[in-house]
Amino acid sequence: MPATPRFSPRTLGIGAAVVTVLVWTAFIVIARASAGRSLTPFDLALARICGASMVLVPWGAWLVMKSRREQQGGTASSLFGLSPLSLRVTATAGVFGGLAYAMLAYSGFFFAPAGHAAVLMPGSLPLWTTLLAALVLRDRITPARAFGLALIVAGDLMVGGRSLLHAFEGGEVWKGDLLFMGAAFCWACYSVVARRHGLDAVRATIAITVFALLTYVPVYSLLVAGGAVVSHIGSAPWGEVAFQMLFQGIGSVVISGITFTKMIQYFGPVRSTMITALVPGLSAFGAVIWLDEPLYWNLVAGLLLVTAGILFGVQKAAAGRAAAVPAIPAAAAMGRRDA
Repeated sequence: MPATPRFSPRTLGIGAAVVTVLVWTAFIVIARASAGRSLTPFDLALARICGASMVLVPWGAWLVMKSRREQQGGTASSLFGLSPLSLRVTATAGVFGGLAYAMLAYSGFFFAPAGHAAVLMPGSLPLWTTLLAALVLRDRITPARAFGLALIVAGDLMVGGRSLLHAFEGGEVWKGDLLFMGAAFCWACYSVVARRHGLDAVRATIAITVFALLTYVPVYSLLVAGGAVVSHIGSAPWGEVAFQMLFQGIGSVVISGITFTKMIQYFGPVRSTMITALVPGLSAFGAVIWLDEPLYWNLVAGLLLVTAGILFGVQKAAAGRAAAVPAIPAAAAMGRRDA
């Protein structure tokens, strides 16, 4: 039998970085493209949860059984032994990272273009994370970080402010902008919860997926059966449903979660955030190329301000301790404590 090739840590780190950036960029472009097809935003959330559950639920059950054997039943677990975390932590993280983020983000793509999502989701994330970390974790906001956040806020206003000004003229883009910022706020809450409890990336991702599966799926099914919510799962082409389960669930949750963690292990949190700062620009230009979205001057200006704010805040931050936060989109590391 030929020997299995072994890759160097550098090769694995670079490969993980490339995969992470590509998946996060594709998430924005594909989610916007999906908004013009058959499925509703809540259908997309369902596909995401079910797709990720195919991998993460058996993984979680295996981790719980393994921990119980090794620790003779002393390990924390919940939800019928499927979540490797306690019920309180699972529910808290699951509400923000497993339910609210997906529903708000997917809903936003039905109102606003991908270019707005490319700026507003990664752009407002470090703002929310920094404010929450200061309130909950008593983090100190350094002058360098404050300046970086000011650039990010200016970029967000450059993009979303125009939509808000036209709100009374009948446009709906501002609704998507607010939903994108709400999704970023929910992920910031999740990242702060994960950091406060020192959660392992894999276990936290498993826990929020299990929570979403056992809460969202039955409630959504009952609402659809009762006619309160419209679903197109039954009438959509099976190929589209399968693709969304594979990409939104296994791709954007499972694979990017693992590659993000591997990237952090090799590059560290500061350089990793600088690498993922490529996502807003790549997503915006990807929307122009593949979705024929216009590239207005305010979008370009907002994109440059947000990217500069992320890079400035990260470069000025000292590489301190890295909390194991699962698959944080783009700029969340700016909200962590800097040494």
